[in-house]
Amino acid sequence: MKSMQPHYEALGLQAWEWRKKPVETPAVSDWESLQQAVSQCTACGLHQGRTQTVFGVGNPQAQLMIIGEAPGFHEDQQGEPFVGRAGQLLTAMIKTMGMTREEVYIANILKCRPPNNRDPQADEVQTCTPFLHQQIALVKPQLLLAVGRIAAHYLLKTKASLESLRNKMHAYGDHNTPLIITYHPAYLLRNPADKKKAFLDLQFVMRTLRQSR
Repeated sequence: MKSMQPHYEALGLQAWEWRKKPVETPAVSDWESLQQAVSQCTACGLHQGRTQTVFGVGNPQAQLMIIGEAPGFHEDQQGEPFVGRAGQLLTAMIKTMGMTREEVYIANILKCRPPNNRDPQADEVQTCTPFLHQQIALVKPQLLLAVGRIAAHYLLKTKASLESLRNKMHAYGDHNTPLIITYHPAYLLRNPADKKKAFLDLQFVMRTLRQSR
C-alpha cells in the first residue's frame, strides 16, 4: 500500500424498516450475467424513473469493497457510483489509504436512484439486496467498508447508531467477512468536523488490510 495523504471524508445515511421475506432475484455466477440482470430489473418502482442502473465499478478481485446507499443524480446520469461531490471525497478517502478507485470495488445497496435522493424504502432494499450479495460473493473481498448509516444497518441488520458501530470490527455474512463502518462522504460535506474521526476509521481499514496479508 502507498503512503497516506490526509484526505478525509465520510458518509451519513438513515435507517429503514426490514421486510421478513426478501424479493427473489435470479442467482448468477458471473459478472456479465449479473450486470445484465441488474440492467433489466423492473422488480420495484424505482426502474420507472431511472436514466440507467448503477451497477458498480472497480477491481472485481479487490481486497477492499466499499458499499454505499444509493445512486444520486450524477450517478444516475453516468451509470457509475460515487461520481458527484461525495464521490470526489470518496476518491480522496481511498487515496488516503494508499489506493486508487481502480484498486477497490465500489457498489451501492440500491442500483437505481430514489426520487429526489430520498432514503431507500424497505421493499426497494429487499429487492436489490440479492444483487449486492452476489457482487460480494463474486469479489470475495478481504474487507468490507460500509459508508453511512443505511449501508451499516443493512449489512449488520441493526438499528444501532453509526457512532456506536464505528471503531469496531464486525463480521458480514456466512463467511464472516470483516466489516468496518465509517461516515458517508455526503455526511462529511455537511459535517466537516467529523473528518478526523473518519480518518481514524480509514487508518483502521489500512491496519486490517496489512494484517490480512
